[in-house]
Amino acid sequence: MDTEAQHTERDRSSRPEPEAVEGRSRFALVARITEWLPGGRISLTLLVCLVFLLILNAFVVQPFQIPSGSMEDGLRIGDRVLVNKLAYRFGAEPRRGDVVVFDGSGYFGNADYIKRVVGVGGDRVVCCDKEGRIEVNGRSVDESAFLYPGDSPSTVPFRVVVPDGTLFVLGDHRSDSSDSRDHLGSPGGGMIPVVDVIGRADWIVWPTAHWTRLNRPGAYARVPASASATVGGGHG
Repeated sequence: MDTEAQHTERDRSSRPEPEAVEGRSRFALVARITEWLPGGRISLTLLVCLVFLLILNAFVVQPFQIPSGSMEDGLRIGDRVLVNKLAYRFGAEPRRGDVVVFDGSGYFGNADYIKRVVGVGGDRVVCCDKEGRIEVNGRSVDESAFLYPGDSPSTVPFRVVVPDGTLFVLGDHRSDSSDSRDHLGSPGGGMIPVVDVIGRADWIVWPTAHWTRLNRPGAYARVPASASATVGGGHG
């Protein structure tokens, strides 16, 4: 009988598995933290939740409160929307019809704004056609589904070509919105750099009675790509 082999086997089986040791180490660490924190496990749970929410707010979604009536009737003063901060972070770009939140510092004012994208880089945006509608790349856009009741698409005539890497934005409540039309003569020509877009507003989450998803209007989805975008790949 090989007693040495048996002894070695017994010694090996008596040792704790690495996973068990690691698990106990983690448990001991959590126990030490809960002993150190006032409130114990409850405080630790709240702290973990707070860190998770901060990470979520910084990188994924961010709540935004509607500060004015410039996007009525769809977005009312005091409504809270969830801004998707990942919408344009992996190669995707803002599209015509998207509702975006952006940093207006140096262009609109030192604050965050929410507007609808009417033109993207390369687009020719004109106001207005013979029926008073905005034209984008030669196509008239019927905005009646979201334009504030009684408002015209614009009382200010304009004809612009949107530079690459920028956006031409308007509020849905045109008579109560300070937007790209009001800054055509300012630095940047009223255009918003895409890099200053914080994200796309996807949901109205408060008040609960107004809970809804913000969809891209079909009228803008049907606008053709500009000639430069067709050559370079298109914005959609």
